Amino acid sequence: MSSNNPPSETNPPAAAPVVPLDEYGQKYFESYNYADRPLGRFSMYWFARRYYAALARRYAPPGGGKLLELGAGLGHLLGLLQDDFECVGIDIADYSVEQIKRNAPRAAGLVMSADDLSSFADGEFAVVVALHLVEHLPDPAHAIRQVNRILKPGGLFLFATPNPGYSLRRFKDPHTDAIGKDPTHINVQPPRQWRAWCEAAGFKVLRHCGDGLWDVPYFPVIPKIVQFGALGIPALFQVMTQTMFTPLTMGVNQIVVARKEHNLQEKP
Repeated sequence: MSSNNPPSETNPPAAAPVVPLDEYGQKYFESYNYADRPLGRFSMYWFARRYYAALARRYAPPGGGKLLELGAGLGHLLGLLQDDFECVGIDIADYSVEQIKRNAPRAAGLVMSADDLSSFADGEFAVVVALHLVEHLPDPAHAIRQVNRILKPGGLFLFATPNPGYSLRRFKDPHTDAIGKDPTHINVQPPRQWRAWCEAAGFKVLRHCGDGLWDVPYFPVIPKIVQFGALGIPALFQVMTQTMFTPLTMGVNQIVVARKEHNLQEKP
């Protein structure tokens, strides 16, 4: 029996976000969050790189091997890990590869996009790190699948990305805070989406936490330095102890530690 109801319409797929390529290069490292915060010794950036290096060493599979950093930026993380792994860093900007050569002289630096990792072999790497890279990609799910392919079974995928739903963001202007002011953040997603993409790609998420409420001020009356001191204590303790206990709601950014699951279909 036919129906008088018109056929349901299927919404066309959303267009991929446009990558603002003109933003990258030396200009990027002098703008936005880089411009607001120092990069020198004992800065928040300095401590963060040492924290991520410690996580990479802790969760990497035994035996070292090759490590790939996607969006290697200034190369400081690779400089910390080049004695522990055979390091490779890729970035879309020539300027970044120049900085990798300076700050991580024993690492290989390549100009290429994380959108296409086809030049790397299956299971080539033990560790892949992406610090504030995935939110810049037009198709993060595709990139995560590629990461899974190039990791060996049991390999580590460590990444950090903004958390748009952290608890105190309601007190900020989402267009000018640390997340919203950077126009290259074209794929900011909530924690559940990153977990879903990781699990669909064949990863087991081992840890998923926040990095602290460091994007002060939140409240107009309390001095900024007081807010930073009070709200930064838990994040500082997490970094100093090299642990992962900060709830996602208390992180401007989210940190994910995921492991490539062994193929259960493989025969021994």
